[in-house]
Amino acid sequence: MGGRCRHQGATFYFVPTKARPRIQWTEDAEADRLVSDDPTALLIGFCLDQQVPVEWAFMGPLRLRERLGTIDARRIAEMDPVVVDEAFRRRPALHRFPGSMARRVHDLCRVIASEYGGDASRIWREAADAADMQRRFASLPGFGPMKARIMVGVAAKHFGETAKGWKEVAPSWPTLADVRTVEEREAYQTQKRAYKASLRSDDKNAARTGPK
Repeated sequence: MGGRCRHQGATFYFVPTKARPRIQWTEDAEADRLVSDDPTALLIGFCLDQQVPVEWAFMGPLRLRERLGTIDARRIAEMDPVVVDEAFRRRPALHRFPGSMARRVHDLCRVIASEYGGDASRIWREAADAADMQRRFASLPGFGPMKARIMVGVAAKHFGETAKGWKEVAPSWPTLADVRTVEEREAYQTQKRAYKASLRSDDKNAARTGPK
């Protein structure tokens, strides 16, 4: 799945139109198109998706492209880290923690460039099975075991990459892998807030009653 084309000396990787996911994770149509069509932008969005709203995280790739002039992993990997850091810190900042996220995104692009030839989609397209895919995702800067499992679900449900064993690896609870439309995103966020509120309530009750 996927292919590439060249324009003005740069190589762009893309998902064929027939297989393109139509996700609406931000309030901006251009940002949604970018993370839907560009695998590197998608991974950058997931890298940023921590301690900020979903919309903010996945607006990041578009804002980064506007500030750096590219979202190509190889070109970003070759940039001075100071340049990437400045792009993250420029107001409005791209994340609550711009410095650490700038480093993670720069490192992420370096991995995509060095291990996957600049084509982030190879992470899931060339995986031997779901376990291998999970391992590949988990090894990326800014990712971890849980986010790797979510990414296996994203690859399967949004890109059709149903590697052997993916249903056993992907989370059984709702994640962004199950979100395409604005309505689904809002329902997902409501459910997520309710879940966090229940955890806080449980913690307060446990602190009030003490250990049993």
